[in-house]
Amino acid sequence: MNILQNSFVILLALIHLYILILEMFLWTKPKGIKAFGLKTKSFAEETKVLAANQGLYNGFLAAGFIWAFLQQKTEVALFFSFCVFIAGIYGFYSTKKIQIFFIQSIPALISILLLVF
Repeated sequence: MNILQNSFVILLALIHLYILILEMFLWTKPKGIKAFGLKTKSFAEETKVLAANQGLYNGFLAAGFIWAFLQQKTEVALFFSFCVFIAGIYGFYSTKKIQIFFIQSIPALISILLLVF
């Protein structure tokens, strides 16, 4: 992989590590509540186990990107980029929050294009 491809793979890893932190550790804190537009702290408390599970999955995505980077495996980076792209589309569709599309799908699409061409 070249420098530009590696840059986007690392960017995607960092995005998903940040999401992991928000979902697993900051979900009930003001930063997490604000980041996800949660209505109340009590709702955040009630859903923190579900959020932590989501965070763990984001950690697996980050691990996949890190693995692809360390091993310089284009096909692995491409697989995880497609996963993130599809997840971002579904996240936008299911929540109607456009920022999910821009935070997840657009960087993943750029990564896919860079890895393919």
